[in-house]
Amino acid sequence: MRKPIIAANWKMHKTVAEAVAFIQALKGKLPDSNQVDSVICMPAISLFAGVKAAKETGIKIGAQNMYFEKAGAFTGEISPIMLEDLSVSYVILGHSERRGIFQESNEMIQKKVMAAYLHHLIPIVCCGESLAEHETGKTNEIVKNQVLSAFSACTKEQVTRSVIAYEPIWAIGTGKSSSAADADETCGYIRSVIEERFGTDAAEKIRIQYGGSVKPDNISEYIKKENIDGALVGGAGLEPESFLQLLEAGKQ
Repeated sequence: MRKPIIAANWKMHKTVAEAVAFIQALKGKLPDSNQVDSVICMPAISLFAGVKAAKETGIKIGAQNMYFEKAGAFTGEISPIMLEDLSVSYVILGHSERRGIFQESNEMIQKKVMAAYLHHLIPIVCCGESLAEHETGKTNEIVKNQVLSAFSACTKEQVTRSVIAYEPIWAIGTGKSSSAADADETCGYIRSVIEERFGTDAAEKIRIQYGGSVKPDNISEYIKKENIDGALVGGAGLEPESFLQLLEAGKQ
């Protein structure tokens, strides 16, 4: 059985002090890490303090992005070596805001995925369609292309350790959300894409999250579905009490 994973994507929120205070507020209240993986993906400036504060809590710290090169003249970027050195566990790659605002291509995301594996980081690979693509029935085509491109150079073992986050772009931060049934259908389709390319074992082991206006009052609808193994959450992951409610709902 796949262990659920609930990951908060803080985006561009919280100072270092606020990040540490958030983790302190969770101590002694978290579900058993054998029941659910608790992940916080915070801004890069807070990663050092976040990893330190999260020690012995069961919380894993993730980055929100990274570049694929080890070092060089890439002003403003963060390398996988830097994240590995900080003992960061996860990294979000291919988020729709990176694809849209910063024009990241499937090819760039594929390079980032491989760089993550080489430096012992678990990638949370995002995929999802726009509202126009959704309304014209192109959801499966879009997510298939994004997923196959991201993992095109990967081994079955690497894919098995990965996390995929299906986030319909039209549902991110809008208050709208895909129905649990529709989200499960798309996550099931993504699992079938993995099975076709990497085999049944990889498809059964890879964890697939849903993201898109997930909140404490609706997460149970998603988490009980066969093909949804957790959630990548935005606004609902910014308050300790809300995040704890998500973790409680998500545990096995």
